[in-house]
Amino acid sequence: MSIPNNAPLAAPNPPAEPATRSYEAVLESIEDELKAGRIKVGDQLPGERALALKHGISRASVRDAIRVLDAMGVVRTAAGSGPRSGAVVIANPSAGLASTLRLHMATNHFPVADIVQTRIMMETWAAGEAAIQPRDHDQETALGSLLTAMADPQLDREEFHVLDAAFHVQLSALAGNAVITAMMESLRSAIQGYVSAAIDSDERWAKIVPTLRAQHDRIFAAVLEHDGARAAQELRGHIEWFHEQTRPER
Repeated sequence: MSIPNNAPLAAPNPPAEPATRSYEAVLESIEDELKAGRIKVGDQLPGERALALKHGISRASVRDAIRVLDAMGVVRTAAGSGPRSGAVVIANPSAGLASTLRLHMATNHFPVADIVQTRIMMETWAAGEAAIQPRDHDQETALGSLLTAMADPQLDREEFHVLDAAFHVQLSALAGNAVITAMMESLRSAIQGYVSAAIDSDERWAKIVPTLRAQHDRIFAAVLEHDGARAAQELRGHIEWFHEQTRPER
């Protein structure tokens, strides 16, 4: 059947919006709501259907946005009903940073030397601040307990590495800078990973670990004595010494 010349042509279907642009609209909207204070930590986000209608996108794109926010440590998702179900806003910045760092380290995008340099920049500053910032007895006790645990001669290498990374994270947290704390927490697995990989035998480890224990003790002593310059110096020496001992060319 022919179409009359004066018949209105059907409007063409608009091209499908790319999925990335679809879910990014949700991310940008939630960012704006957080900045304006209309959404706060502990609040529950609207449901998938409501967000899809608001932004004119599919529920699948909304789910993509929620997954991204979950991975970034901005929301926690839970099934069911009630105030603790669905997507609830949280504040866990180290979660997203940690997963990103681990993946990029797996691709060898971040050389160990660059991680060491970054640690020195952040941790020397943090150690100096930790020494002069007010702190309570419980914080000092927690750090001391980690050193006591690391002094156990029966401790195996992997257990030591876990405690070692925790010591550096908790020490940096004493500086009172939330960004540094989140970055150090995210670096925890990276620190633990390259330290563990750097020691290739129990015999080699036995030669290194006494010095590591002594270095940790000196760092902690400087912090307890409120000597920021010495704490930073000891921290730098500790990181540089270990990196030098475990360089591949040695």
